[in-house]
Amino acid sequence: MHDGFWRDRLVAVTGGAGFIGRRLVARLVAEGACVRVVGRYTSDGETDVRRRLDPACAERVDVALLDIADARAVRAALGGTDTVFHLAALIGIPYSYIAPASYVSTNVLGTLAVLEAARDVGIRRLVHTSTSEVYGTARTTPITEEHPLQGQSPYSASKIAADKLAESYFRSFGLPIVTLRPFNTFGPGQSPRAVIPTILRQLLGGCTELRIGSLSPRRDLTYVDDTVAGFLAAGRVEGLEGDVIHLGTGTSPSVGELVELCMEIVGRRPAVRVDPERVRPAASEVELLLADPSKAGARLGWSATVTIRDGIERTAESLRGIDLSAAQRYAR
Repeated sequence: MHDGFWRDRLVAVTGGAGFIGRRLVARLVAEGACVRVVGRYTSDGETDVRRRLDPACAERVDVALLDIADARAVRAALGGTDTVFHLAALIGIPYSYIAPASYVSTNVLGTLAVLEAARDVGIRRLVHTSTSEVYGTARTTPITEEHPLQGQSPYSASKIAADKLAESYFRSFGLPIVTLRPFNTFGPGQSPRAVIPTILRQLLGGCTELRIGSLSPRRDLTYVDDTVAGFLAAGRVEGLEGDVIHLGTGTSPSVGELVELCMEIVGRRPAVRVDPERVRPAASEVELLLADPSKAGARLGWSATVTIRDGIERTAESLRGIDLSAAQRYAR
């Protein structure tokens, strides 16, 4: 939606070099925003962040490198911004069992630093990113925004804490914040460890045996460009302060059904083997995530437009012709 809203606005995106973040950055730049990408400091520095961005916008953004839990650095990075999209987070669920303190530092203390900075600099809107994992194993489906929050893994607990901090800064200080709760986003550029990329990479890499985790869990999958459209709407629409809003499709294919669809699209049908190394810790496995997206329609005017088949086809096309030897080694 190119209506001129974002033109010349200074917008900060924490986690802007991540999967969703870099697509959001590209859209903001295309719509005329002045974008500051807030990324994690590494030895490669700014070069690494720009390398991860869309080449069309990599040299058209400012880059701020920091530890998201460093309150003073975050305050400096957000100075002068009109809108902040907060996507920076540690997201790997299995690793949260090994290093839970890292998740508290990044997801909880990092969010606190962003909230404090946003309050200090007087931003117009802060869009905070949650996750459907905060619901754990759902008590009722489809899941509405009123469903109880259940910390079923250290990762989900850290995100619940971040969400509650965000809620408190709205209620206590009137911070103009909206919390978006995407269910499962997929598409080109996603981590090879995510379910659709790992299936497609193995199939396109010529595997003779496709190794995958549990086949039974069902996930509500939204194509990344639709998710980005939801973020843009949450940053633009007036009167959303204090809201929590789902981004999902209201459908939830199983992992086994995704395997079948990917095989049909790629045109290969190897044997399928459940790989214990890809099975989540039993206590953390959520069997069904199914969004009720009606609030997004009512409040944002948003709904998913890309079907799961179209999204997988686009993702497969993005992988064709690249070196998938690592996927072949993994498959063996």
